[in-house]
Amino acid sequence: MRHGGFGPPPYGRYRGRPGAGPLQGHGFAHYGRPVGPRVPTVLALLPLILIMAAPPLLFMGWATSGMIFPLLIFVSIAATGHRRRRMAAAQVPRVAARPVPPRAPQPPPWQVAKKRFDALRTHYAAYECDPMAVLRLPALCDVTVPSTARFVDAFAEAQALETDAPPPPEHARSFIAAVERADRAWRAAIDAAERIRLSNLTPEERGSVERIIKLLTTARDSDSEAERLAAYAKARSELSRLDRAGVIHLPKTAVAALDAESRGQLSA
Repeated sequence: MRHGGFGPPPYGRYRGRPGAGPLQGHGFAHYGRPVGPRVPTVLALLPLILIMAAPPLLFMGWATSGMIFPLLIFVSIAATGHRRRRMAAAQVPRVAARPVPPRAPQPPPWQVAKKRFDALRTHYAAYECDPMAVLRLPALCDVTVPSTARFVDAFAEAQALETDAPPPPEHARSFIAAVERADRAWRAAIDAAERIRLSNLTPEERGSVERIIKLLTTARDSDSEAERLAAYAKARSELSRLDRAGVIHLPKTAVAALDAESRGQLSA
Protein backbone atom coordinates (compact mmCIF):
# COMPACT_ATOMS: atom_id res chain seq x y z
CA MET A 1 0.00 0.00 0.00
CA ARG A 2 1.43 3.39 -0.94
CA HIS A 3 1.61 6.06 1.71
CA GLY A 4 -0.30 9.24 0.95
CA GLY A 5 -0.26 12.72 2.42
CA PHE A 6 2.65 14.71 3.75
CA GLY A 7 3.61 12.67 6.84
CA PRO A 8 6.55 10.27 7.16
CA PRO A 9 6.33 6.74 5.71
CA PRO A 10 4.84 4.04 7.94
CA TYR A 11 6.97 2.49 10.73
CA GLY A 12 8.93 -0.52 9.56
CA ARG A 13 9.97 0.97 6.18
CA TYR A 14 13.42 2.60 5.98
CA ARG A 15 15.09 4.68 3.32
CA GLY A 16 18.75 4.17 2.44
CA ARG A 17 20.80 1.15 1.56
CA PRO A 18 19.08 -2.26 1.57
CA GLY A 19 18.91 -3.91 4.96
CA ALA A 20 19.37 -0.69 6.93
CA GLY A 21 17.55 -0.51 10.26
CA PRO A 22 16.44 2.45 12.31
CA LEU A 23 19.21 4.85 13.31
CA GLN A 24 19.45 5.68 16.99
CA GLY A 25 20.32 8.88 18.81
CA HIS A 26 19.58 12.56 18.41
CA GLY A 27 19.17 13.96 14.91
CA PHE A 28 17.82 10.85 13.13
CA ALA A 29 14.26 9.98 12.16
CA HIS A 30 13.00 6.44 12.35
CA TYR A 31 13.21 5.99 8.58
CA GLY A 32 16.97 6.60 8.31
CA ARG A 33 17.21 10.26 7.22
CA PRO A 34 19.11 12.61 9.59
CA VAL A 35 17.10 15.56 10.72
CA GLY A 36 17.81 18.42 13.10
CA PRO A 37 15.93 19.20 16.29
CA ARG A 38 12.48 20.51 15.53
CA VAL A 39 11.41 24.06 16.35
CA PRO A 40 8.09 24.30 18.24
CA THR A 41 5.17 24.39 15.78
CA VAL A 42 3.70 27.70 16.96
CA LEU A 43 7.08 29.46 16.78
CA ALA A 44 7.78 28.08 13.29
CA LEU A 45 4.37 29.11 11.92
CA LEU A 46 4.27 32.54 13.56
CA PRO A 47 6.04 34.36 10.66
CA LEU A 48 3.52 32.87 8.18
CA ILE A 49 0.62 33.86 10.44
CA LEU A 50 1.91 37.43 10.63
CA ILE A 51 2.30 37.65 6.84
CA MET A 52 -1.27 36.42 6.28
CA ALA A 53 -2.70 38.67 8.97
CA ALA A 54 -0.82 41.81 7.90
CA PRO A 55 -3.15 42.96 5.00
CA PRO A 56 -6.39 42.79 7.06
CA LEU A 57 -4.74 44.54 10.00
CA LEU A 58 -3.36 47.27 7.76
CA PHE A 59 -6.66 47.65 5.92
CA MET A 60 -8.69 47.99 9.13
CA GLY A 61 -6.14 50.38 10.62
CA TRP A 62 -5.41 48.19 13.64
CA ALA A 63 -1.69 48.10 12.82
CA THR A 64 0.83 49.97 10.69
CA SER A 65 3.69 48.75 8.55
CA GLY A 66 6.09 50.15 11.16
CA MET A 67 4.65 47.65 13.63
CA ILE A 68 4.21 44.60 11.39
CA PHE A 69 7.63 44.36 9.74
CA PRO A 70 9.80 44.77 12.90
CA LEU A 71 7.64 42.17 14.63
CA LEU A 72 8.04 39.81 11.68
CA ILE A 73 11.83 40.23 11.74
CA PHE A 74 11.94 39.64 15.51
CA VAL A 75 9.91 36.42 15.28
CA SER A 76 12.07 35.09 12.43
CA ILE A 77 15.28 35.75 14.37
CA ALA A 78 13.82 34.07 17.49
CA ALA A 79 12.83 30.96 15.55
CA THR A 80 16.26 30.71 13.91
CA GLY A 81 18.10 31.19 17.22
CA HIS A 82 15.96 28.58 18.93
CA ARG A 83 16.71 26.06 16.21
CA ARG A 84 20.46 26.71 16.40
CA ARG A 85 20.51 26.28 20.16
CA ARG A 86 18.65 22.97 19.91
CA MET A 87 21.06 21.70 17.26
CA ALA A 88 24.12 22.75 19.30
CA ALA A 89 22.74 21.03 22.39
CA ALA A 90 22.13 17.84 20.41
CA GLN A 91 25.77 17.80 19.23
CA VAL A 92 27.32 18.04 22.72
CA PRO A 93 29.11 14.72 23.36
CA ARG A 94 28.08 12.79 26.40
CA VAL A 95 30.82 12.29 28.99
CA ALA A 96 31.12 8.69 30.09
CA ALA A 97 30.89 8.21 33.85
CA ARG A 98 34.17 7.19 35.45
CA PRO A 99 34.10 3.75 37.01
CA VAL A 100 34.17 3.75 40.80
CA PRO A 101 37.39 2.09 42.02
CA PRO A 102 36.80 -0.95 44.20
CA ARG A 103 37.22 -0.44 47.93
CA ALA A 104 40.24 -1.93 49.61
CA PRO A 105 39.39 -4.85 51.88
CA GLN A 106 39.09 -3.84 55.52
CA PRO A 107 41.53 -5.50 57.98
CA PRO A 108 40.06 -7.76 60.69
CA PRO A 109 38.97 -5.98 63.92
CA TRP A 110 41.63 -7.81 65.95
CA GLN A 111 44.38 -6.56 63.66
CA VAL A 112 43.05 -2.99 63.88
CA ALA A 113 42.98 -3.21 67.68
CA LYS A 114 46.54 -4.56 67.78
CA LYS A 115 47.84 -1.65 65.68
CA ARG A 116 45.92 0.74 67.89
CA PHE A 117 47.47 -0.76 71.02
CA ASP A 118 50.96 -0.62 69.48
CA ALA A 119 50.48 3.11 68.84
CA LEU A 120 49.25 3.63 72.41
CA ARG A 121 52.26 1.78 73.81
CA THR A 122 54.59 3.95 71.70
CA HIS A 123 53.03 7.18 73.02
CA TYR A 124 53.16 5.97 76.62
CA ALA A 125 56.80 4.88 76.33
CA ALA A 126 57.78 8.18 74.68
CA TYR A 127 56.32 10.07 77.64
CA GLU A 128 58.02 7.91 80.27
CA CYS A 129 61.39 8.20 78.51
CA ASP A 130 61.28 12.01 78.28
CA PRO A 131 62.26 13.77 81.53
CA MET A 132 61.02 17.13 80.20
CA ALA A 133 57.57 15.68 79.43
CA VAL A 134 57.35 14.13 82.91
CA LEU A 135 58.29 17.44 84.55
CA ARG A 136 55.67 19.33 82.56
CA LEU A 137 52.90 16.74 83.18
CA PRO A 138 53.86 14.96 86.41
CA ALA A 139 50.28 13.82 87.08
CA LEU A 140 50.46 11.48 84.07
CA CYS A 141 52.91 9.22 85.92
CA ASP A 142 51.39 9.68 89.38
CA VAL A 143 49.12 6.71 90.18
CA THR A 144 47.60 8.62 93.10
CA VAL A 145 45.77 10.67 90.46
CA PRO A 146 42.53 8.73 89.71
CA SER A 147 42.63 9.20 85.93
CA THR A 148 46.23 7.96 85.78
CA ALA A 149 45.42 4.95 87.96
CA ARG A 150 42.53 3.99 85.68
CA PHE A 151 44.78 4.20 82.65
CA VAL A 152 47.50 2.06 84.23
CA ASP A 153 44.95 -0.64 85.08
CA ALA A 154 43.35 -0.54 81.61
CA PHE A 155 46.76 -0.65 79.90
CA ALA A 156 47.82 -3.65 81.98
CA GLU A 157 44.59 -5.48 81.11
CA ALA A 158 45.04 -4.94 77.38
CA GLN A 159 48.70 -5.92 77.58
CA ALA A 160 47.77 -9.17 79.33
CA LEU A 161 45.34 -10.05 76.52
CA GLU A 162 47.72 -9.17 73.68
CA THR A 163 48.92 -12.01 71.43
CA ASP A 164 51.25 -12.13 68.45
CA ALA A 165 48.90 -14.27 66.33
CA PRO A 166 45.13 -13.94 65.94
CA PRO A 167 43.52 -15.56 69.01
CA PRO A 168 40.17 -17.40 69.21
CA PRO A 169 37.10 -15.21 68.60
CA GLU A 170 36.18 -14.81 72.29
CA HIS A 171 39.73 -13.83 73.23
CA ALA A 172 39.89 -11.41 70.30
CA ARG A 173 36.68 -9.68 71.40
CA SER A 174 38.05 -9.28 74.93
CA PHE A 175 41.28 -7.80 73.60
CA ILE A 176 39.44 -5.36 71.31
CA ALA A 177 37.28 -4.15 74.21
CA ALA A 178 40.33 -3.81 76.49
CA VAL A 179 42.20 -1.72 73.90
CA GLU A 180 39.18 0.55 73.57
CA ARG A 181 39.09 1.09 77.34
CA ALA A 182 42.85 1.69 77.52
CA ASP A 183 42.75 4.23 74.70
CA ARG A 184 39.89 6.16 76.30
CA ALA A 185 41.64 6.06 79.69
CA TRP A 186 44.87 7.38 78.14
CA ARG A 187 43.10 10.35 76.59
CA ALA A 188 41.30 11.09 79.85
CA ALA A 189 44.58 10.87 81.81
CA ILE A 190 46.28 13.30 79.42
CA ASP A 191 43.40 15.77 79.71
CA ALA A 192 43.53 15.60 83.50
CA ALA A 193 47.32 16.02 83.57
CA GLU A 194 47.06 19.03 81.25
CA ARG A 195 44.59 20.64 83.63
CA ILE A 196 46.62 19.84 86.74
CA ARG A 197 50.17 20.49 85.48
CA LEU A 198 52.02 21.88 88.54
CA SER A 199 48.98 23.15 90.42
CA ASN A 200 49.34 20.44 93.10
CA LEU A 201 52.76 21.78 94.12
CA THR A 202 53.63 24.59 96.45
CA PRO A 203 55.11 27.77 94.97
CA GLU A 204 58.58 26.68 96.12
CA GLU A 205 58.19 23.24 94.53
CA ARG A 206 56.90 24.75 91.29
CA GLY A 207 59.93 27.03 91.24
CA SER A 208 62.23 24.03 91.62
CA VAL A 209 60.55 22.15 88.74
CA GLU A 210 60.74 25.21 86.49
CA ARG A 211 64.46 25.61 87.30
CA ILE A 212 65.09 21.96 86.39
CA ILE A 213 63.29 22.42 83.06
CA LYS A 214 65.46 25.46 82.28
CA LEU A 215 68.63 23.58 83.27
CA LEU A 216 67.76 20.63 81.01
CA THR A 217 66.95 22.99 78.15
CA THR A 218 70.34 24.67 78.59
CA ALA A 219 72.11 21.30 78.76
CA ARG A 220 70.54 20.23 75.45
CA ASP A 221 70.92 23.48 73.52
CA SER A 222 74.13 25.11 74.77
CA ASP A 223 77.26 25.08 72.60
CA SER A 224 79.53 25.26 75.65
CA GLU A 225 80.65 21.89 76.97
CA ALA A 226 81.30 23.26 80.45
CA GLU A 227 77.87 24.90 80.58
CA ARG A 228 76.14 21.67 79.51
CA LEU A 229 77.92 19.60 82.16
CA ALA A 230 77.13 22.11 84.89
CA ALA A 231 73.47 22.24 83.84
CA TYR A 232 73.11 18.44 83.92
CA ALA A 233 74.74 18.24 87.35
CA LYS A 234 72.45 20.90 88.83
CA ALA A 235 69.36 19.30 87.26
CA ARG A 236 70.22 15.86 88.66
CA SER A 237 70.78 17.36 92.11
CA GLU A 238 67.43 19.16 92.09
CA LEU A 239 65.61 16.06 90.83
CA SER A 240 67.11 13.90 93.58
CA ARG A 241 65.99 16.41 96.20
CA LEU A 242 62.40 16.49 94.83
CA ASP A 243 62.31 12.70 94.62
CA ARG A 244 63.41 12.31 98.25
CA ALA A 245 60.75 14.84 99.29
CA GLY A 246 58.08 12.88 97.41
CA VAL A 247 57.23 15.86 95.18
CA ILE A 248 57.96 14.27 91.77
CA HIS A 249 59.03 10.69 91.06
CA LEU A 250 60.67 10.33 87.67
CA PRO A 251 60.06 6.91 86.07
CA LYS A 252 63.14 4.71 85.81
CA THR A 253 63.05 5.04 82.04
CA ALA A 254 63.19 8.85 82.30
CA VAL A 255 66.13 8.67 84.74
CA ALA A 256 67.93 6.27 82.38
CA ALA A 257 67.32 8.61 79.44
CA LEU A 258 68.67 11.55 81.44
CA ASP A 259 71.80 9.58 82.39
CA ALA A 260 72.28 8.53 78.77
CA GLU A 261 72.07 12.14 77.62
CA SER A 262 74.60 13.18 80.25
CA ARG A 263 77.01 10.38 79.29
CA GLY A 264 76.59 11.31 75.65
CA GLN A 265 77.64 14.87 76.40
CA LEU A 266 80.65 13.64 78.37
CA SER A 267 81.77 11.26 75.61
CA ALA A 268 81.30 13.98 73.00
